[in-house]
Amino acid sequence: MDKQIIENYARLIVRTGANVQKGQEVFVTASVEIYDFIRLVVKECYLAGASRVYVKYTDSERSKLDLAYGEEELFCHLDEMEKAEQEHFLKKFPCRIFIESDDPDALKGIDQAKNGRITSSKAKEIWNYRSKWDSECQWTIAGYPSLGWAKKVFPDLDDEEAKEKLLSLILKVSRADEGDPIENWKRHDRNLVSHMDKMNSLGLVALHYTSKKGTDLHVGLVDDVIWEAGGEYAKTSRIHFQPNIPTEECFTSPDKYKTEGIVYATKPLSLRGEVVENFSLRFHEGKIVEVHAEKGEEVLKDAIFNSENGYYLGECALVPVDSPINETGKLFFSTLYDENASCHLAFGRAFSMLIKGYEKMDEAEIAKYPLNVSTVHVDFMIGDETLDIDGTTKDGKVIPIFRNGRWAI
Repeated sequence: MDKQIIENYARLIVRTGANVQKGQEVFVTASVEIYDFIRLVVKECYLAGASRVYVKYTDSERSKLDLAYGEEELFCHLDEMEKAEQEHFLKKFPCRIFIESDDPDALKGIDQAKNGRITSSKAKEIWNYRSKWDSECQWTIAGYPSLGWAKKVFPDLDDEEAKEKLLSLILKVSRADEGDPIENWKRHDRNLVSHMDKMNSLGLVALHYTSKKGTDLHVGLVDDVIWEAGGEYAKTSRIHFQPNIPTEECFTSPDKYKTEGIVYATKPLSLRGEVVENFSLRFHEGKIVEVHAEKGEEVLKDAIFNSENGYYLGECALVPVDSPINETGKLFFSTLYDENASCHLAFGRAFSMLIKGYEKMDEAEIAKYPLNVSTVHVDFMIGDETLDIDGTTKDGKVIPIFRNGRWAI
């Protein structure tokens, strides 16, 4: 792989993704396996003017040891160092960069019930901090291949060839494989915003999803909660950033109490180190009341029912099946990529920053909206070539939004 292309990708992540500004601190979280690429990211952060760059390396094999031998009660809570880190975020509002690379099967075989209890318990404590700093920080998530991930996507290739092939796909769908990635993203962002503007002009109060797979789902929307696409703005600084590289979605947060019917997933879901396949969710009065999966049902149920308000919807996202990611014909086994291959929903936390005038609201005002508050947010894919979506306006008019998995407006 051309080194300049990889350096350009690192620059895209820093300058367009997190949009690091002069004097800002940056916190990078990534697997220890991809340290070479992280050094490029750190360098780009300093070239952008960062005052200090911290790197937290993760290791899934070490995490398995923690889960196998660690005392559960201790891991269920933030220790003093973790609390100090969260307090620091509250003071400095640093940029956050997350580089995804873990093997989708990294935690396969562990005690998932224990993992779920630890994850849910610690998430509650983290959210007490994160709810205060989350909207103030610029952040971005991007990907870079590890060996385990590459072999999951390309099991028939040898190690280095698999990594090279996955890297090529990542660069392609991130619009970083040719030309100036930053300029490519400016054009892409304008296209996404055009879809967002169309959706916001319709005044929809509900969506109806149907497909030949069996999906028949009604979702209520919330007045004064907008559709978003492309980049976002930090709440106070108003600095523009791109949370996901790549992204193809136009999304909103629904009324947590107004989802009825059944929805079928169209792609596997990588969840807590396991892969969930061929699953469906049934909703009544907003809540998920039935869960079925051919593989990974228990880990899916645990994430839904043992997480705070995990059984309500937090997101509806529109992505056409002719997106660059879907056109690769590959399953990435990564939500960051697979969610941008087709329409998806997410159970768990909603996006309060989508409320009109959010930047001027206090917590009490935000809490008046029927948006889900949760410590979990899990995207799952529901789009395919047969998916139709109709929107209903306040005066009862029905507008085709998607037909055969593609934009109809």
